[in-house]
Amino acid sequence: MDREKMLMIVTGVIIGGLAVLLVAMGNPGNMGYCIACFLRDTAGGLGFHRAAIVQYVRPELIGLVLGAFIAAVSSREFKSRGGSSTFVRFLLGIFMMLGALIFLGCPLRDILRIGGGDLNAVVGLAGLIVGILWGIFFLKRGFNLGAARAEETTQAGGYLFILGVIGLLVLLISGFSFNPAGGGPLFFSTTGPGSQHAPLWIALGAGLLVGVLSQKARLCLTGGFRDFFLIGNKGMLIAYAAILITVVTLNLYLGKFNLGFANQPIAHTNHIFNFLGLFLVGQCGVLLGGCPLRQIILGSEGDMDAAATVMGMLAGAAIAHNFMLAATTKGTTSISQIALITGIVIVSIIGWAYREVDA
Repeated sequence: MDREKMLMIVTGVIIGGLAVLLVAMGNPGNMGYCIACFLRDTAGGLGFHRAAIVQYVRPELIGLVLGAFIAAVSSREFKSRGGSSTFVRFLLGIFMMLGALIFLGCPLRDILRIGGGDLNAVVGLAGLIVGILWGIFFLKRGFNLGAARAEETTQAGGYLFILGVIGLLVLLISGFSFNPAGGGPLFFSTTGPGSQHAPLWIALGAGLLVGVLSQKARLCLTGGFRDFFLIGNKGMLIAYAAILITVVTLNLYLGKFNLGFANQPIAHTNHIFNFLGLFLVGQCGVLLGGCPLRQIILGSEGDMDAAATVMGMLAGAAIAHNFMLAATTKGTTSISQIALITGIVIVSIIGWAYREVDA
């Protein structure tokens, strides 16, 4: 077995094991890691939306950024760069988050949900794959946001994203508040998913380790399927297979495996919109060059366009909850369904409009 495959397997086993550990230590079911969920909770924790049950600045997210940053700096891969259709990337980040919050999870959580026996996530995975194929349709016709023309700039630009995350960590650890009586600058759920979390230092440490591993392995489920369909490369899919096998094994051992559609943690059974939610995530992920996890890692490596996408996902979480577009365990609403279909259409228009002129 070559070194790359071994790295993928080891990365998958460790991430799968840590995901189950974090749930055992307090995270919501099948949510040891979920970039979309963590960004949603963090947006609430910052007061960007007022859905009281999903407000908590997730230490795993902070650890993920800092771990990837440390790994990138240590291997001399940190490079400040940007300037390729930044606003479009911000907009795609909003739509990617909308799709994830209608499915109730990112591609990584989809694998964790399958590992817990949630068959709704199998429907979501099918949607993700079809959405990736739809994104590849535009790639083959010359879609390009200009990533190859992104300019290197002063290293200070790439550090801004990192400094913001460090500032967030300081606020979280110190418990500093401008208004102790009414909350702020951080807010904390007392009920619901936002109130369910592993101890801060364990969550932060787990995030650091996953950040390092994800940076080294270039982990991305969207990219894994994209590369498989385009060039037959199975590397990243091996890592996700290892995550799935590890999670299934540990859940069976712990008696946490619950096969079926009903009574799954933080999930709904609207199959059409489980499918379409991750369809939109897959479509956006291909056009952006990576899923939510990959955008976090790229931003931690100094990619300011990816950092703008992450800010778009934060904005998307705020929009989804402030406008009642996010799904709940009861399912989706008519307005969220309209918003999702509109998002697929708009992203498709972007995919067609941003073709190379000579393609």
